[in-house]
Amino acid sequence: MPPLSGQAFQWLWLASTLFFFSTACSLPPAKVKVPAPASTEGGATQTGIASWYGPGFHGRPTASGVIYNQNDLTAAHQTLPLGTRVMVTNLANGRSAEVTINDRGPFAKGRIVDLSYAAARTLGMIGPGTIPVRIEVIDSGPYRIQSIRPSLDYTLQAGSFVELENAQRLKEHLAKSYPRVPDVTIVPVHGKDSIHYRVQLGTFSNRRDAEGHAQQLARKGFPIIIMEK
Repeated sequence: MPPLSGQAFQWLWLASTLFFFSTACSLPPAKVKVPAPASTEGGATQTGIASWYGPGFHGRPTASGVIYNQNDLTAAHQTLPLGTRVMVTNLANGRSAEVTINDRGPFAKGRIVDLSYAAARTLGMIGPGTIPVRIEVIDSGPYRIQSIRPSLDYTLQAGSFVELENAQRLKEHLAKSYPRVPDVTIVPVHGKDSIHYRVQLGTFSNRRDAEGHAQQLARKGFPIIIMEK
């Protein structure tokens, strides 16, 4: 099978990402890595790009063990302690919302926070999908969330395709270009009228390891998603 050009892979990843996030938002154009808040104490701030996630994740466990409810004011952040309360302000229109960090992510390059549907609606970002925001830590103490979920295994998804050939090409590219990446497999998912082929990487016994690999691959440009096995 002939190798894909760099441009062809860009289109391949874009098609995969648009399929998965068709109910949420598109990838942001941001290219600059934004540093995490210097502190988790009240008053610490961070600015960058926010996205949102909704129907596709509603009812699924978050990293904290709490079931994701798209109608709650919550958010995902890579480093802030779970349970941290933050004020998120839309720098484009001045609207603000107080949310609780109960999940991990986003892992797309340049994004700093993934907001629930309710928070996104409050900030007026459902249409745009991504917006520039400022995050201000309110409190990370008494609202800390204790995980209630049992031990789970995780895997990373690098793409989902209608055509098996496209999934095979991405699998070969990952295995050849990144030999340190855990085993790459193709998992068929049967829908009502179609089959989609997910390209997945490895099995991780804890979410922290999965997040570490996800961040490494995201920096390489892959639209990585952490999934439960």
